[in-house]
Amino acid sequence: MMRPGESVEVYLCRDPVDLRKSIQGLSVLVEQTLGLDPFAKRLFVFCGRRRDKIKILYWERSGFVLWYKRLEKARFAWPDRDEDEAGLVMTGRELNWLLDGIDVFRSPPHATLRYESVL
Repeated sequence: MMRPGESVEVYLCRDPVDLRKSIQGLSVLVEQTLGLDPFAKRLFVFCGRRRDKIKILYWERSGFVLWYKRLEKARFAWPDRDEDEAGLVMTGRELNWLLDGIDVFRSPPHATLRYESVL
């Protein structure tokens, strides 16, 4: 089974994508729609309009990798389009929850707290 590690940086494209697009089309979306570098060490996640398919694009040393998942009966939870942001940053752990069917947008985890002292 291939799943991302918890510490990987993930960018989710909020807009529905025509999943007939392959590596070339999706990498152009990363550059033009998300305004990001498709060669960076990040995962870029795209979902179709029916929300039953996901594609994940990333660069690995000497070429792009395209990962695809199709659900047979269920739908992926997906965030609404934000007027200001075409993308959404999430962690590898949150992406794994999303792939497992957990709606991470309605029930985000507790915030991580860091303190300098107990006093």
